[in-house]
Amino acid sequence: MMTCLAAAVLAIAGWARVRSPYETEQGWVQHQPVPFSHKHHVADIGLDCRYCHAGVETSAEAGLPSTHVCMTCHSQLWTGADVLAPVRQSLASGQPLVWHRVSQLPDYVYFNHSIHVARGVACAECHGRIDKMALTFRAQPFEMQFCIDCHRDPAPHLGPPDRVTRMTPLGWSEADKRRYGERVMAAHRIDPKTLVNCGICHR
Repeated sequence: MMTCLAAAVLAIAGWARVRSPYETEQGWVQHQPVPFSHKHHVADIGLDCRYCHAGVETSAEAGLPSTHVCMTCHSQLWTGADVLAPVRQSLASGQPLVWHRVSQLPDYVYFNHSIHVARGVACAECHGRIDKMALTFRAQPFEMQFCIDCHRDPAPHLGPPDRVTRMTPLGWSEADKRRYGERVMAAHRIDPKTLVNCGICHR
């Protein structure tokens, strides 16, 4: 009896740990060479996500900003700020800034940003309200279940491709979101049965 109870407790504890933010790093802030504030750059200034993440519409990787992207503005603004010293050093030395990915997926997972963006999956669907993050953290667990839940029922997650960088909801009713998403699915022949095929994400 005690052995069964101990085994059950261990199984539950193991399951809870694997599903916990400790294991998934959900909500964790990644250390960066510069404490970049998406809140300041997106909400306060109004920069579009694509300004720094230029590959998001054309490639699997969204891309991280080069030193030259930062210096487009910071060669004129906050030129002597201590917090930007790593950016100036990077420019002077020619050594790139080493950004640490917040939403890193395992090597055995294939993910293509451009496909999702082209179908109208908004940045906030996966990355959360980045416009409210003074320091960027992982908003979702990025476990297989998170992806499969969307792939099984993509319609409510699809919006107009020209509005993917919006941070606030479209203001549509749930029924309107679903109707729009179903039209997108029909137009692009998106079949949820195909989207949950293992080979879609594991190649």
